[in-house]
Amino acid sequence: MSLLSALFGAGVNARNAFYDRGTLRARRLQGPTISVGNLSVGGAGKTPFVIVIGELLQARGIAFDVLSRGYGRSSRGVAFVDTQGSPRDFGDEPLLIGRRLGVPVIIGEDRHAAGLAAEQKLGPRMHLLDDGFQHRSLARDFDIVLVTGDDLHDRLLPAGRLREPLASLRRADAVVLSSAVKPEDLPLEKQLVWRTKRDIVLREPPPTPVAFSAIARPKQFFLQLRFAGCEPAAEAAFRDHHAYTQSDVHDLLQLRERCQGGGFVTTEKDAINLGELKSQLQPLAVVPVKMELVDATAALDRMLAVIAERRSRVQID
Repeated sequence: MSLLSALFGAGVNARNAFYDRGTLRARRLQGPTISVGNLSVGGAGKTPFVIVIGELLQARGIAFDVLSRGYGRSSRGVAFVDTQGSPRDFGDEPLLIGRRLGVPVIIGEDRHAAGLAAEQKLGPRMHLLDDGFQHRSLARDFDIVLVTGDDLHDRLLPAGRLREPLASLRRADAVVLSSAVKPEDLPLEKQLVWRTKRDIVLREPPPTPVAFSAIARPKQFFLQLRFAGCEPAAEAAFRDHHAYTQSDVHDLLQLRERCQGGGFVTTEKDAINLGELKSQLQPLAVVPVKMELVDATAALDRMLAVIAERRSRVQID
């Protein structure tokens, strides 16, 4: 481990110890809070999983909102997401969640303040905390952590992508594993172990398209395209949450011309970050990510039972 990673890890451990001992106190909302997070920087599938949990709650008739930081936006403070707005104002992932679920999404660096604003406007209801595992200042009633195969062999920031060591999984309630991870590979105790199936929904893409993406792991998207029978003529990867410009569109058009591509294919998140520039990249296939929670009914039943039991014992701030 590098010296900088060791120092980063010491800081993470000290901060967690302060919360574990009660030196730093988490604030609680009136409504129950479910956190969906991970250990690394990006790429674990948190946004699709928030959508999965949201759809399961909707099927049960449970009212909820989503609390998010709004990463990548230029604005600050608490705001209710306008799904017709721009990622510059609200962030790309909150917009995607709001458009897919049709529920209130509230953004704010301080997720407790965002939750208070939601409850003042909407009344107490369930909250889904997007990317919340490290946001310990907001108390949660159920902690879900997604783990990828890359996490097993990664290092702490800044040498690697991990925001916390694997040992932090012990404070999770449920650990969501990709197919590449076995429970025995992790320092688990009494955590629930959930599995997901993840794929893309590819409908009539252009022939030999130019594939481009600005997600955390674009190579995974390109590989999924090939598994789905779509062989790109060329690939272009951008930084995660990249805000596309006219110059980017010009470069993509030139790339298509050079490789004689039949069009373009990209992800839902990229389509949001393209905005009105999408009209210049035609024909364009926008590919949603489809995630499924294995044995979802049992998982949701267990989660709601744990939340109900814990809420019966807590005192709201």
